[in-house]
Amino acid sequence: MKIGKNRVEAFSDGVIAILITILVLEIHVPQGGNWSALEPLGPVFFSYVLSFIYLAIYWNNHHHMLHTLDKVNGSILWTNTHLLFWLSLVPFATGWMGENHFSSLPTALYGVILLMAAIAYWLLQRQIIASQGENSLLKRAIGPDLKGNISPVLYFVAIVASFWYRWLAISIYVFVAIMWLVPDRRIERALPH
Repeated sequence: MKIGKNRVEAFSDGVIAILITILVLEIHVPQGGNWSALEPLGPVFFSYVLSFIYLAIYWNNHHHMLHTLDKVNGSILWTNTHLLFWLSLVPFATGWMGENHFSSLPTALYGVILLMAAIAYWLLQRQIIASQGENSLLKRAIGPDLKGNISPVLYFVAIVASFWYRWLAISIYVFVAIMWLVPDRRIERALPH
């Protein structure tokens, strides 16, 4: 039985949209009507922006990746659900990290979730490539995937660093996000026009 990719894409888009909405709901309205009332929200707002960017990056890349598919199998469905599971934990880790001003354990947990989401995304790529066979469009498009291979290593370094140099950990999370913000046109170029 051939399963279309449209339902997977719509479901994934919906989940990511809900996660982005949950992120903003974690920012509580301050008491007071002056600028100083906003000051305590600085870490919370920074974590929100960082996580919003990460979820947007995942949505964008996931969207492009699914365009390489013509059919979906059960393995792809479950691997996609695995990715969505890890992404669903981003609002919790974001809130915990921001509310506790980037203390070590919440900052490390944030990195663990980013690492697991990166691994889940990699597994989804592998499932799609396996389903497409030897001449996989996705495999040709991503090539050696330097950013995809270096990101988990950087997340691991940040997780460890969060216990001694938490600002280094935060800097690494920001660096990886910036690295992925640079538009990746590999899949767009590989798709037939």
